[in-house]
Amino acid sequence: MPSPLGLSHNTATVLAPWLASCYSLHGRRTTENASMSDLIAVVFDSRERAAEVRHEFSKMQREHLVELEDCVVAYKGKNGKVKLDQTINLTSGGAASGGFWGLLIGLLFSIPFGGPLLPLFTAVFGASFGALSGALSDYGIDDNMMKELTADLDQGKAALFVLVRKATLDKVLEHLAGFQGKVLKTSLSHDLEQKLQQVLEHAESESDPGKPTP
Repeated sequence: MPSPLGLSHNTATVLAPWLASCYSLHGRRTTENASMSDLIAVVFDSRERAAEVRHEFSKMQREHLVELEDCVVAYKGKNGKVKLDQTINLTSGGAASGGFWGLLIGLLFSIPFGGPLLPLFTAVFGASFGALSGALSDYGIDDNMMKELTADLDQGKAALFVLVRKATLDKVLEHLAGFQGKVLKTSLSHDLEQKLQQVLEHAESESDPGKPTP
């Protein structure tokens, strides 16, 4: 018996994997159509200063100057162990997936139990849930890597780790011009990494006028 949309049970079953792949392609970045994200890690003189720069990155994201995947402050606690402060709300990436789940669940529960479209939506739901679970498990910067890179961090100092999907580079550098720091590690090209370090060193020379500019 055809469904209200004119789909037979067999057709709905066949279309389910295709619809799930459509969500996977549009809801997640794929290796074919997406550039790799860039990691930036900078050391600052205090945890408060690192948190201030993180707030600046959050502000830049609201202004659509940068797209962030993760933004973490790493510092040493009183016991000398590295702690990770990941308390930042990166809502832009989750908004689309939230809308998808709301729509999907609404459609699922609007179907009479055992109706002809139920196999279609349950298959889509299962495949999409698996795709989303995989994305979440791989999301963000590796905690162990951050802890290893900051293991020798001086007490009181902090490192800001930022995973950037896209950025308007000149605008980002302008926003960072007032912050003094030292590049710990990046996946940027050598030239871009030098530009970033020069901006951070310029902020340092301005804070200490007696220090010669390199």
